[in-house]
Amino acid sequence: MTEQQQTLWQFMSGQSDKLFSQTLQHVGLTFISLTLAIAVGLPLGILIARKRKLSGMVLGVAGILQTIPSIALLGFMIPVLGIGAKPAIVALLIYALLPIIRNTYTGIIGIDLHVKEAARAMGMSKRQVLLKVELPLAMPVILAGIRTATVINVGVATLASFIAAGGLGEFIFGGISLNNTNMILGGAIPAALLAIVLDALLSLVQKMDVRKLRKVLYIFPVVILALGAFYALPSAYGSTLTAGFTPEFMGRQDGDLGLKSTYGLKIHTIVISDAVMYKAAYAKELDVISGYSTDGRLKAFDLRILKDDKNIFPPYFAAPIVRNEALKQFPELEKTLNLLSGKITDSVMTDLNYRTDYLHQQPEQVAKDFLISRGLYKTSKNGNRGTVRIGSKIFGEQYILAEIYSMLIKGYTDYNVSTKTGLGGTKICFDALVNNQIDFYPEYTGTGLLVLLQPDPLIAKEMAHDKEKTYRYVSAEFEKRFKIKWLKPIGFNNSYALMMRRKQSTALNVNTITDLKNYLDKN
Repeated sequence: MTEQQQTLWQFMSGQSDKLFSQTLQHVGLTFISLTLAIAVGLPLGILIARKRKLSGMVLGVAGILQTIPSIALLGFMIPVLGIGAKPAIVALLIYALLPIIRNTYTGIIGIDLHVKEAARAMGMSKRQVLLKVELPLAMPVILAGIRTATVINVGVATLASFIAAGGLGEFIFGGISLNNTNMILGGAIPAALLAIVLDALLSLVQKMDVRKLRKVLYIFPVVILALGAFYALPSAYGSTLTAGFTPEFMGRQDGDLGLKSTYGLKIHTIVISDAVMYKAAYAKELDVISGYSTDGRLKAFDLRILKDDKNIFPPYFAAPIVRNEALKQFPELEKTLNLLSGKITDSVMTDLNYRTDYLHQQPEQVAKDFLISRGLYKTSKNGNRGTVRIGSKIFGEQYILAEIYSMLIKGYTDYNVSTKTGLGGTKICFDALVNNQIDFYPEYTGTGLLVLLQPDPLIAKEMAHDKEKTYRYVSAEFEKRFKIKWLKPIGFNNSYALMMRRKQSTALNVNTITDLKNYLDKN
């Protein structure tokens, strides 16, 4: 059943176990970070209410921290705290601080001075004034800050899936990668409902009178800690090994779906961004990862590809796919792009990827060095006969290919170039092409077959493992359905693969995916 045929309810019913697990993780992340934010923010708010000279500095720092973009903040945390729950919790803690500190400060300084003086006149100590007068009277304002922090955390926690911390963001970003509306809504709707429900519950607590509020506040910390403990529940049930898969891999037949249906593979899986996945495997935070057979980080992190002994990963010839209208608009384009045909082998592409992925060289420099080494580099003509728009997906290899094609077009034609790199997953890139947002981008024949064409399973099985037959089939079908032309293959084959650390693979005697499945069944 395709996404168009499948209703949202059918999708959510089919994914109910995973949805439940991710919701527990999301609640756990939200309340662990909220507990810590209250533990830090409440004393700071009290402190600056006592020493108001510090208020500007403390509130200013908290405000600045909250303005840091969420993705950037998570990125800053990775070198220090690695991946997983720790950096996500710290990031969420930082975002929750400002409303808690500010409302605690505002609530306390807003209490009538005569009330405080009356309390002191009755012989109350500073501690008693705080606990029996100031905090109870300020509590509605403080709870308003906690409500705000809770809703912020529910929203920001969706980004935690980028660094393998789980939560409902796994569905959302998987859906974005695959352009799957049901998958996006499957994560977004529960997250929105969670924010609404929690806000409504805290609103009821906020409106209680002082006596009832005091009783609730005794159990409030226990409830928050209990909800925070939900994060540990999904991981308590699973296999002895942990896999990290990209959002796109999770939703593909030549990915996680195929591993389950063909191999019967059952492994505790977390969704993680490609940007940190390999490093997580190297740091022993993941045991198995999805990846690409020409990825330079294979060499950098000493990873071993597990043999696909049941052949679920088809061959992926790389080739530019171009709109027919663009070929008519730019007559020299096809000849220029085909200059790269057959020039990049598997080993060459792996080396180019190694330079960008591990040595952190700029894709522009890597592309230029490659063209110079092959005698293909020419100085840009600074052409003005129209602009060719190049797209790419969001991983290093695509950036390199986009830069190579950009330099070829600028050097061999009078066309200018506009690059739109990092467009996301396959379907986002392809939709940009179909909708005339770009003129071409590098694609892979296996992806074209299984993700974009989605033929009858029997046809797919027949085609998938014959490179030439797959290329001829996708070429003909793309021309017929989309008026898009596959140009000549670049030369290398980049297929999906499962990988493990070489030492771990040897120690466990796991060399194939079937070996992995058997190991998991026994352990």
